[in-house]
Amino acid sequence: MYLRPGTLDEAVAALSAPGGRILAGGTDIFPAAGDRPLAGPIIDISRLAELDGIVLGDDRIRIGARTSWSTIIAAPLPRCFDALKAAAQEVGSIQIQNLGTIAGNLCNASPAADGVPPLLALDAAVELRSRAGTRTLPLSDFISGNRRTARREDEIVTAVTAPRTIDAGASTFLKLGARRYLVISIAMVAAVVEADADGRVAQARIAVGACSAVARRLTALEQDLVGAPARPGLGALAGPEHLAPLSPIDDVRASAAYRLDAALTLVRRALDTCAAEI
Repeated sequence: MYLRPGTLDEAVAALSAPGGRILAGGTDIFPAAGDRPLAGPIIDISRLAELDGIVLGDDRIRIGARTSWSTIIAAPLPRCFDALKAAAQEVGSIQIQNLGTIAGNLCNASPAADGVPPLLALDAAVELRSRAGTRTLPLSDFISGNRRTARREDEIVTAVTAPRTIDAGASTFLKLGARRYLVISIAMVAAVVEADADGRVAQARIAVGACSAVARRLTALEQDLVGAPARPGLGALAGPEHLAPLSPIDDVRASAAYRLDAALTLVRRALDTCAAEI
């Protein structure tokens, strides 16, 4: 069964029946299906304009669940979103960026999802809607494992939000793969660094992806950076001990040891890049 609701309420009602699957951009669901037909009721949300677009509120920035990566790249966002924009440009080809949605990237919950580290570094949260109402979860709680999320079958992601607590922070996203384009990450890092009036780190947020089942914030490193001079060389404060939250695996793309070494190098480069832009 294929449904194409015209309103969010209709979509939520359709999801109250068991087995429904949400189709947005289709850039994950169709490749995953391969030659097999899509199973179960398909709920196509491509007509739901209320899930599209970006709103810059006084306290939070709200990105509608159906917002494409191309829209995010072109949007006038605070500089702390530069890492997310850079990650958006790494999501497949331009054709994929035109169709793929921010919520789809999160709901697919790949350990190598490009959008997750920069959103973690923005303290992003995920808004979900069902017939029972609306709830909001921190992104760190929403993605619970490899291809696993806290979304219930009767819920639809309606938006991704981020507090405006680090708008002036310099941010960057670095990704290592076997080639430059159209590649799954070996390791990736997003960083946001804000300095105080004395030129010292006031806030730092660093998230690493593709080195654990779920992307991780390096909170111990973030704490150790506060008060340090925000200038090139800042990355030298990052050491192997700061990578303790990571649990990389050996696979066809890289060994666990290589991933850890690469992650540390990327973290140091990301911090130096941010410091140079402050």
